[in-house]
Amino acid sequence: MSDTDLWDREAETFDQAADHGLSDPRCRAAWRDLLVGALPAAPARVADLGCGTGTLSLLLAEAGHAVTGVDLSPAMVERARAKAGHVATFHEGDAAEPPLDQGAYDVVLSRHVLWALPDPAAALARWIGLLAPEGRLVLVEGSWSTGAGLTAEQTVALVRSTGRPADLRALPEAVYWGREITDERYLVVSR
Repeated sequence: MSDTDLWDREAETFDQAADHGLSDPRCRAAWRDLLVGALPAAPARVADLGCGTGTLSLLLAEAGHAVTGVDLSPAMVERARAKAGHVATFHEGDAAEPPLDQGAYDVVLSRHVLWALPDPAAALARWIGLLAPEGRLVLVEGSWSTGAGLTAEQTVALVRSTGRPADLRALPEAVYWGREITDERYLVVSR
């Protein structure tokens, strides 16, 4: 099964996870506050890479940002357009090689995507190329109890290997995930 097929199958139930659909008002508010605090003042041009069903795209568009989402899965993009298409733009494409203009974005946002790419360092270099001068990377990642993911140390090292700074914030609070967690989840911002 291809990655596209896998994510197309996941699209139908993807938003059921508390941190995906953000249907709980407390969880939604926590993500809004976290991300808005990491972004420049609105309106910023945001590329949401691996946007899934567009939940974060919608959240940031509602906060006044101009958001363009990219996802490999046509089913995810279809759901994103249905959810947030009136306030954000969505494209089918590989987050590792996004079909977006170089130097056009104030922010490149990615949540739980970098770890899954075949060459995270190469993807990160491409993402940096999307940034306008003074642009920032906003990465939400984790090292899960399943053994998958990137540790905070690995992600910080990847970002710093590009010559950019990396500010780390651990995200152990249950409000972000809809439940208590025992694995490592975090935010890295590079300004």
